[in-house]
Amino acid sequence: MQAAFINETGSPDVFQIGDLPKPVPGAGQVLVKVGASSVNPIDTYIRSGAVQMQLPFPYVPGCDLAGTVEAVGEGVTRFAAGDRVWGSNQSLFGRQGTLAEYAAVDECWLYPTPEQQSDEQAAAGALVGITAHLGLFLHAGLEKGDLVFVNGGTGGVGSAVVQFAKAAGATVIATVGSEEKQKLCEQLGADLVLDYHSSSLDDEIRKFSESHGGIDVWWETQREPTFDRTVGLMKKRGRIVLMAGRDARPEFPVGPFYVNDLRLVGFAMFNASDDEQRTCAEQMNAWAAAGTWKPLVGETFPLSEAAAAHRLQEDNTLAKQGTLTGKIVVVP
Repeated sequence: MQAAFINETGSPDVFQIGDLPKPVPGAGQVLVKVGASSVNPIDTYIRSGAVQMQLPFPYVPGCDLAGTVEAVGEGVTRFAAGDRVWGSNQSLFGRQGTLAEYAAVDECWLYPTPEQQSDEQAAAGALVGITAHLGLFLHAGLEKGDLVFVNGGTGGVGSAVVQFAKAAGATVIATVGSEEKQKLCEQLGADLVLDYHSSSLDDEIRKFSESHGGIDVWWETQREPTFDRTVGLMKKRGRIVLMAGRDARPEFPVGPFYVNDLRLVGFAMFNASDDEQRTCAEQMNAWAAAGTWKPLVGETFPLSEAAAAHRLQEDNTLAKQGTLTGKIVVVP
C-alpha cells in the first residue's frame, strides 16, 4: 500500500512516500480502507520529535481517519465489511497512524460514519470533535444557559466548541482574526464574534457578559495564556479549560482565582478511555444527523503532499500565520 512515513524524526522533509506492507487485522481489529485522514498539531510534534515517543520505524503519522471497512479480525462485533467508519487515537503508544491507504484499527477506537458526513468531514472532525466534547462536558460540566468563551472560533477545536456549546443550549462568545472568519463563526452559531486584534476586546467581552455575571466556561486555545486577564472576566465558580501551551509558564493570580471559587482544568484527549471517547462520538453522530455538527474542512492535500500538509499546520500552530480555517485533510 502507499503510505507517507518517516524513518527518523525531524522537519517535514523527513517524510517519504512509498510502499509499505498492507496491514492484516488482528484479533479485535478492523482493516479500514482510508478515505481521508487529517492533520493535527500533535502529529507534527511527534514527527518532529518535540513530543518524544517510542516510534515503530518506519512510522506512519496521523491520528484521525475515515473510510470503509475492508475486513475484520477475530472477535469484532460492531462492524462488518462495507461499513463506513471514522475514528481517532491512532499513531500513539506504538500504534501506526493513518497517512496511508489502509489502517488496522482496534474496534474500540472506531465509530459509524453518519450518512450526512463525507469521509473528509468525518476525518476533519474526529480528534477536534472528541477534544471539544471531553473538555466541555466531562471536564467543564457545561450546562444549558452557560456563557462560553473560546479563542479562535473557526479553528479545528474552536469551531467544534462553538457548535457543541450551542447544541447544548449555551451562549457563545468567540474571537477570530478577520471579517471573513467572523461571518463563518456567526454561521456556526456564535452569539458574539469579536476581532482578537481589537484594542477594546476585553471591554467588549465584559460588556456582553455582564448580564450573565461573567463567563462560565473559558476555553483557552492559546499557547501563551494570560491568566490575569482571564480570571478577571470569569463568573464565580467558572471553569477555565486548558488544551494548549506545553512550554508556557505564565503568571497566575492566585488570590482572585480562589476567592471566586474558580476551577482550572487541563486535559489531553489521549488520556480519555475508549468508553469516554465513544460517549463523545455517539453524541457527535447524533448532532451530525440533526445538522448541528458540521466539521470545517480547510485545505485538502493528496497523500503525496503529506509534508506540505504538515508545514501548513506548523505555520499556523507554531508561527501563528492565521492562514488556516478548519482542518487540514489528506486524501490517499
